[in-house]
Amino acid sequence: MVNTPFRSVQVTVFLFLISVIASAQVQQELAPPYNIKTVSFRVNNENVYPYFRLGERFTLEFDDLFGNEADYYYSLTHCNYDWTPSSQLSINDYIEGFDNQRIQNYQNSFNTLQIYSRYTLSFPNKFTRILLSGNYILKILDENRDVVFTRRFIVYEEQVSVPVEVKRARNMDVVNEKHNLQFSVKTDAFVFQSPLQNVKVALFQNGRFNNAIYNVKPQYTIGNDLIYRYNKETQFWAGNEYLYFDNKDIRNAVNNIVRVTAGEIYNNILYMDEARANEPYTYYPDINGNFVVNNIRLNVTDINLESDYAWVFFSLSAPAYYGKEDIYIGGMFNNYAKTDEYKMEYDEKRAVYEKAVMIKQGFTNYMYILADKRGNINGKDAIDGNFYQTENDYNVFVYYRMNNERYDRVIGMGYANSENITN
Repeated sequence: MVNTPFRSVQVTVFLFLISVIASAQVQQELAPPYNIKTVSFRVNNENVYPYFRLGERFTLEFDDLFGNEADYYYSLTHCNYDWTPSSQLSINDYIEGFDNQRIQNYQNSFNTLQIYSRYTLSFPNKFTRILLSGNYILKILDENRDVVFTRRFIVYEEQVSVPVEVKRARNMDVVNEKHNLQFSVKTDAFVFQSPLQNVKVALFQNGRFNNAIYNVKPQYTIGNDLIYRYNKETQFWAGNEYLYFDNKDIRNAVNNIVRVTAGEIYNNILYMDEARANEPYTYYPDINGNFVVNNIRLNVTDINLESDYAWVFFSLSAPAYYGKEDIYIGGMFNNYAKTDEYKMEYDEKRAVYEKAVMIKQGFTNYMYILADKRGNINGKDAIDGNFYQTENDYNVFVYYRMNNERYDRVIGMGYANSENITN
């Protein structure tokens, strides 16, 4: 075939369109492979939701169960409000220095049956400092620069105040099952340009991205204040308090562990959970999906390196859900991943869902997640029900792109807890 100038132009346009489409793809979180465990963002040595003030120090930490001191690298991508890459920014706009660097801080476990290497990636570090607020996707790469897993996080400024209240739903069909967020955006520092188009908000429950609420416009304005007083658009299914187990003493059957057996690593068998959707609400404290690595064995000098892994055996009596949708075990310990590793299997003879998951010892919150075959979460028919009394954390982020600005800034964050719910 003759390569005419016209054909060359066609090829060039085609390749350009392909690159545009690729760059416009929503950056989803990719769950890590089996050997990568206990991935968490941390501030001051505590697990936190993935939200950070611009300039704040934080780390991403994870364990590699292969324990072979493999080389891992990282890259950062700034994203728009909708989690597509910020195509109008170059990497030098949002990073001072370089990314695509090797993670140099890692240590090997000791005094554990399960070996692992623990990696710590700090920001800022000697190579990389984040310059702009906004959405970010952090990619962890292997030595071949293939993506191992990814995590979303949000960097925000404190340019506006965002007072938030948690209210009971007003529509009577869900008044006992949902939380409604009412909030406003206030500032005297500047005047919003075209707020209906340029200001956007994102609402989060307990640090989760998989049930966040987007694309809610201000209901009305009072001067420069933006007011959000919706009835339905800002509602979350309230859920129930998280379940938990505590195996900081990995060899003893206590704190929701019915028995312990020995193998290559310890097996912790939990008491069977019953679906709580049709049971009365019962309050007990949780940590809203978080986990705390811990080991109370004598003479432990480093909790993070001397805490062991155990096979944790979950069982759930919920036969009414069989054959309808899939059930997953989720929490911050696995970033609520809906993968086969955490998908429960149904034993028809016993009418029980079961799954064994390898989890690092300590105190762990978890929940059962109902989802369809495409991974869409069914909050309405939650395994453990929805109760307005449930205590949840809520965060509201405010995004703003001024006229002719090239990226979505995050100019403020609001917080509220449903413990202070009002009618």
